[in-house]
Amino acid sequence: MDDSKIIDLYFMRDEQAITLTAKKYGQKLNSISFGILGDRMMAEECENDTYLKAWNAIPPAEPRAHFFAFLAKITRRLSISRIRDGSRQKRSAVLVELSSELELCLPCEGTVEQTVDQKLLMQSISVFIKKLPSEQRIIFVRRYWYLESIDQIAKKLGIGESKVKSILSGGRKKLKEHLEKEGFAV
Repeated sequence: MDDSKIIDLYFMRDEQAITLTAKKYGQKLNSISFGILGDRMMAEECENDTYLKAWNAIPPAEPRAHFFAFLAKITRRLSISRIRDGSRQKRSAVLVELSSELELCLPCEGTVEQTVDQKLLMQSISVFIKKLPSEQRIIFVRRYWYLESIDQIAKKLGIGESKVKSILSGGRKKLKEHLEKEGFAV
């Protein structure tokens, strides 16, 4: 069933919407969560929590044009929240590592002005990512959105780890330049 019809079911408050969502996107959402958490049971819980959050958000949310991205964002936030709430040192270390990789090319948070500019920053990053060549974009998104390891990315794409590292390093440098050009203090 196409996304628009599933969204219609959410608007009609028909519980079949959840069943169809799980059937169409469940495996992908579970994979996102597992990639972040590394725990099958917790990934399943996050997947199920995603359906509840979607149920509560639609309506008023209207994610017809980007339904999977809407669900993936919920799943990712729930999974990261699970890490923060728990004391799972191994996975927390991965988040710290990824944060430190990007901290040199992203503006720091904290002031009211920066909070207000958050939306503009996200739009600028989105524009940057869309302009990347396909392979670079895939690697960048897999690393910083799906939180995959360099080893996982290399294996999935059939390339060497050194190439992945090089692309990520170059991507971070280009992102920093892009953001500075857009007027963000990095």
